[in-house]
Amino acid sequence: MQSYTIQIIPLKKIDQQKWDEVIAKHNGLIYSTYSYLNTICNNCYAVIVNDYEAVMALPVKRKWGVPYLYIPPFTQQLGIIGDISTELCLQVLHRIKKHFKYGDIFLNYQNNFIEQEINVTKRNNYIIDLSKGYDAVKKNYHPSVLQSLQKAQRAHCIYVPLKTTEEIINLYKNYNKKNLVHVTDNDYKKFSQLVKILTQHFKVFSRSVINENKEILSSIILLKDSRRFYNILNYTSPKGRELNANYFLYDSLFEELQDEGISLFDFEGSNIESIKKFYEKFGATNQPYYHWHFNNLSFPLKFFKH
Repeated sequence: MQSYTIQIIPLKKIDQQKWDEVIAKHNGLIYSTYSYLNTICNNCYAVIVNDYEAVMALPVKRKWGVPYLYIPPFTQQLGIIGDISTELCLQVLHRIKKHFKYGDIFLNYQNNFIEQEINVTKRNNYIIDLSKGYDAVKKNYHPSVLQSLQKAQRAHCIYVPLKTTEEIINLYKNYNKKNLVHVTDNDYKKFSQLVKILTQHFKVFSRSVINENKEILSSIILLKDSRRFYNILNYTSPKGRELNANYFLYDSLFEELQDEGISLFDFEGSNIESIKKFYEKFGATNQPYYHWHFNNLSFPLKFFKH
């Protein structure tokens, strides 16, 4: 068995440049970049293998003095990134379980080694290949999408740049108060800050659909890197749902994004049946990722809930 040097250290102590170089080189997703983690997470640790041959982010919270791994809002896929083998990955998991007794985390689509662990489930994540152009994407639409687009066009929906991301974040927050009770006001504040930071680096793409009275019917905030657009936040008003404005928004996006030179559109989910079917209607294919849960706490902490 090959021997690896595996460190678990606070994120603030890492070499930020080396970390981001690993993410970029090995097709890591935007959630694992330093600026993303440092903004979204209150506290985060990092796994470093040898001299940054592989890395993994470990968001951490505490309850009753017990540190545990958790899934931060707006952070879909983390996991091990770099020069990895199944042998290395299993060593990393063993080290994580020695360091933390409880964990509930998402690993990225490349981390299929995790299937060897217990308490692992696959989660849906739908993507569309933009590299073949808009016409090829549209050919894969379900016929019902074309009908929905006709309804939106008859209602004179208009596709425009989004003037301010803050307004849409607030609309999304208010709409999802009952559905996303685990997402706190502070989480939304951190997300707003992240959008501002990434906007400075040209990594945010936002659009809206409005009506003739300039009312917002549907809006979207995408994050982007060199490989994919991330469907990080999407809001549709009650009136927009009546007019199928969200169908119009995505169709207009795919037409515009074909010229951006980025190959994938990442819908970010979902296991919710209605959302899953909505994404499938656009011809999206499933690229699943992994939900890993472990609980090695002793009694009575064994019944710990985060």
